[in-house]
Amino acid sequence: MEWELVESDAALREVLAANAGAEAVAVDTEFMRRDTFYPEVALVQLCFGDKAWLVDPLALTDLEPLRALLRDSRTVKVLHSASEDLEVFDRWLAVLPEPLFDTQRAAALVDHGFGMGYRGLVLDMEGVDLPKGETRSDWLQRPLTTSQCEYAAQDVAHLLPVWRKLQAACVAQGKLDWVLADGADTLAAFRAESPSFALRIKSAWKLDRRATGRLYALCAWREDTARRRNKPRGWIIDDNACLVLAESDPQDSAALERTGCLSPGALRRDGEALLAVLAVQRGQSEATLPPRLPQPLQPAERKQLQSLKSRAKKIARDLGVAPEALLQARDYEILLRQQLGADLPDPPAWSGWRAQQVIAPLRRALGEAA
Repeated sequence: MEWELVESDAALREVLAANAGAEAVAVDTEFMRRDTFYPEVALVQLCFGDKAWLVDPLALTDLEPLRALLRDSRTVKVLHSASEDLEVFDRWLAVLPEPLFDTQRAAALVDHGFGMGYRGLVLDMEGVDLPKGETRSDWLQRPLTTSQCEYAAQDVAHLLPVWRKLQAACVAQGKLDWVLADGADTLAAFRAESPSFALRIKSAWKLDRRATGRLYALCAWREDTARRRNKPRGWIIDDNACLVLAESDPQDSAALERTGCLSPGALRRDGEALLAVLAVQRGQSEATLPPRLPQPLQPAERKQLQSLKSRAKKIARDLGVAPEALLQARDYEILLRQQLGADLPDPPAWSGWRAQQVIAPLRRALGEAA
């Protein structure tokens, strides 16, 4: 396997000019995120053919050539399980790779396994067992070792051969448009405003509307603070603290300390800010309060949910798709709650091929069971 470090703006321009308009490029990143909210980019790997190019972002000053490559609609960007790489590119370049062909997603849509890691997919499709010795390497160290470079190069050197085989399978099964549509949906979902973290907190459904409003406000404050400080959410305050403060609504520093949910450092650093967030919520009118979060499904409803998932498995078999690739797990509950009368929007991924192949028959099944 041949690889070369790219450690200057001029070298990067030369590589990208020589491969302008290529049909596809395999892309991967190495990054660090030990104590930060955002990933710190450490290396970008590109492969247009038989050679891996290891681009050192710490040595670059002109990022426009990379942005142009990621935007170039002529060249398919081949990534494996792209979500973390999207964070890297969005933060570093403010550009996302498109059109996107995610080999993990493609494997699932041709029923070649769901959620397969890159190493497992390469072993399965190429018969090559990749090393994993540098998985926890310090990618921000310089100079990079030969072992690190060889490991990084492997991450793209086998990606194009895997892509060719998966693309051929997608074409044979009439699913190439499905994979590219899923790539576009992934990018659209990434660009969309993230739902409140309050929706992920267990037991939040027990809160009344005013306490729910406090929880939304606390989670929004934490998100903004974590981003500004570039620190993990849990380093600001954890989920339990958000829930306890939403329930108890302390009105002064002594009451805030008595909740027992904040460390001395958090009290000292953010106590006043948290009290201010809660104070604003006390002034909210009833009309502006959010609805309560939905209660867990009742036993009869959970039985309906299982029947819906069983129906989806049959659809998956008929389509030759890994069942988990049809919909995300939470989508089944959204479908059921819609049938039960909840005013919930359709997720963007329900459009395109899924609209007729998956969503319509599942809704019919729910209607017949009602």
